[in-house]
Amino acid sequence: MYRMPEHRTQVLKGVLDVCLLALIAEEPSYGYEMVEKLSTRGLPLVADGSIYPSLSRLQKQGLAEGYFEEHEGGGPPRKYYRITRDGEVMLSAWTAEWTELSRGVDSVLGGGARGA
Repeated sequence: MYRMPEHRTQVLKGVLDVCLLALIAEEPSYGYEMVEKLSTRGLPLVADGSIYPSLSRLQKQGLAEGYFEEHEGGGPPRKYYRITRDGEVMLSAWTAEWTELSRGVDSVLGGGARGA
């Protein structure tokens, strides 16, 4: 079984909140659905259990809210998450920060050739 290097885990932890916020900005989603979306977009190493602390943190910060919706196939209701107005503002700020940071990292990794 492939084990993610520790540095990759730390980078992922640092960006998981913004990734989850971006997903629920597109449409309300439930936990497992978000894991699938992250996987199809290039982050297949995120597990269900790792997103719930982030979702809880986003709720406590008032950036997301959870609500229950009945499941069409029966069974217990699913907890969906949607972005709040404060979440939209924060997502915009975090996106700008990420863009600036990633340009800087790309420049360093590219030996300064990019962006010159």
